[in-house]
Amino acid sequence: MDMIHVRMVSPARLTDAVVALLTADPSVLNLVVQPGIARNPDGDALACDVLTGGANGVLRGLRELRLDQAGSIVVEPVDMAFSGRAAQAGADRLGALSRAPVWEEVEARIRAEGTYAPSFYLYLVVAGLIGAVGIVTNSQILIVAAMVVGPEYGAIVSVALGIDQRSAPRVRKGLTALTAGFALAIAATYLFALLIRGFDLESKAFDVGVRPVSHLIDTPDFFSFAVATLAGIVGIVSLTEARTSALLGVFISVTTIPAAADFSVSAAFGSWTEARGAFIQLLINVTVLIVVGTLTLRGQRAIWRRVGRRGLRAADG
Repeated sequence: MDMIHVRMVSPARLTDAVVALLTADPSVLNLVVQPGIARNPDGDALACDVLTGGANGVLRGLRELRLDQAGSIVVEPVDMAFSGRAAQAGADRLGALSRAPVWEEVEARIRAEGTYAPSFYLYLVVAGLIGAVGIVTNSQILIVAAMVVGPEYGAIVSVALGIDQRSAPRVRKGLTALTAGFALAIAATYLFALLIRGFDLESKAFDVGVRPVSHLIDTPDFFSFAVATLAGIVGIVSLTEARTSALLGVFISVTTIPAAADFSVSAAFGSWTEARGAFIQLLINVTVLIVVGTLTLRGQRAIWRRVGRRGLRAADG
């Protein structure tokens, strides 16, 4: 049975209200209250397990009591649980809502992806260089490798979350990181491509104009929109459901890093029509992923809110 473990530190003045909130919710199990033993922050220590389907309401209630500001709330996953009658009764009452994502957890996961350490820019540069090698050698395997290495999807989803929550600083931070990261990757890849051209290291096929990999990347069309749209939907759903394999599929289906690499390589080799097409491809994919990500986040929330309301009405009836 899916559940999370919640540890809390509550100041004495809030404990009664917190306990009342938790005991009144049938999705809360195994509640433990230990008065006065917590330090830094000082207060009462509380712990409980919460069925995943009811976690959004419980966490929202705790934050409305401002427990996250006056004390602390720590959420941990539960890998294994042997549930009893109380857990089964709570799950039965939740119905379809028992499979709802824990939005606090989802947003925390996205926020973690929206931190831009120096390694974020290093990964973008390395991915661009791998993509450049794939383009000049007509190697589709290396293009896929560049897609997997590139960390840009985390920044794209962070921007989508910022738009969804109307958080201008998060949107600005994400767009700045994407702009700076791609600019750095493009510059480094352009210099690398000039080196390849100067020493005639490109493949013979590429040199005579046989460039199937590059042509696939720098020719945006209807399918560019379609694939980016579908990948944006799957990416958000896989994040909310913590499905790593599906998320990996998103990484290797959207032409962002390869488009940046193709722009640099085409510019270095003086192929300006191809460079323009690659740049348009990059803009299309990033823009569509952000827009679709935002709409999918909002759509999922709306769907689960509706499921929750119907489930509660059925349980009350």
